[in-house]
Amino acid sequence: MIYPPVEHWIWLIPAFFVGACIGSFLNVVIYRVPLGLSVNSPKRSFCPSCKKPIPMWLNLPLISWLSLRGKCKECRAPIAFRYFGVELLTAVLFTVVWWLFASSSFAVVPLLWLLIALLVAITFIDAEHLIIPISFTWSGAVAGLIACALWPQLPVLAGEMGSALSGVLHGAIGWGVGFVGLWSVVELGKIAFGKRSMKFDKPVAWSLREPTHDLEPMHFVIGDDLIPWWDIFSRKTDRLLIETTAIEVSGEPVGGGSLMIRDTEIELPNGKIYQISEMSSLAGLATSAVIPREAMGMGDVHLLGMIGAFFGWGGVLFTLFASSIFAIIAAVIGRIGFGRQLPFGPFLAMGAVAWMVGGWRLWEWYIDAIAPLGAP
Repeated sequence: MIYPPVEHWIWLIPAFFVGACIGSFLNVVIYRVPLGLSVNSPKRSFCPSCKKPIPMWLNLPLISWLSLRGKCKECRAPIAFRYFGVELLTAVLFTVVWWLFASSSFAVVPLLWLLIALLVAITFIDAEHLIIPISFTWSGAVAGLIACALWPQLPVLAGEMGSALSGVLHGAIGWGVGFVGLWSVVELGKIAFGKRSMKFDKPVAWSLREPTHDLEPMHFVIGDDLIPWWDIFSRKTDRLLIETTAIEVSGEPVGGGSLMIRDTEIELPNGKIYQISEMSSLAGLATSAVIPREAMGMGDVHLLGMIGAFFGWGGVLFTLFASSIFAIIAAVIGRIGFGRQLPFGPFLAMGAVAWMVGGWRLWEWYIDAIAPLGAP
């Protein structure tokens, strides 16, 4: 049997179908991984509301959500549009990857599909939970280096193709530029913006608030501010310092003074240490507080390293620039003020996809445009 060549449009149909199926699996990953649940057990998908397993005939990518009008068959609870959106987005991106790269290097397409799957999962996990699983980015970086070996043109889309060894070298340099470069930004940001100082004319109430469900972290509440625990304690060295006039541990008053809170324990002014897990409550009145914060999370650093492993240092620079533009546009449209947290992972993913689908041509044009300026 003679099959049509890989560049024939007919192959876009199975590429779309494969992407939709992978998107269905990514919905499982996006829901379960942040909760610490296995993606393999239970094997069947279940309704987020009633927890009942979804039969296979009602778990068809794209079709089932549309036919059920976005509701569970059993309990009729609404199923978020995100589930349909993830399947459609993944299907479209898989199709685009096939269209752009199948004729150039068929062998690299599965690895680029893996990259797309990781970027989609990271985008929605970071947008909802403000975390990026490091296991995703490490496995993606390895896949990127393999892709560079299979198709040395990949990390130098705007340059000349070399050997497999040169491809891996360019991918490794890209990983280093992405990881080390953004890590430097994180460290400088920690020095410049790593503490938020609050002072009050009159003592204000503060407390620790337990999560109300599995998707919510513990919060530090002070005055009108409600701060998630993971926004405060990004590093083992982070310390939350509170000057208090009154402290209550599990409902018992213990005086006032300088209170130090770590990720898992507190240290009272008298030096006594309590484990947070052993307390039923912690509250008091504060005159000031120093709250640690990060300019950017380390997950973003690992993510840009993974992108560099696929697309080299040129892809890293383009992705960083494009993601910053995307983030600014999103902040303006969403009216997100200065100082409010904005997950950066989704914008890095958008920047990487922009490079892959043609941003490298802008980079090539830019390099060609500035080349005469450096001539004697």
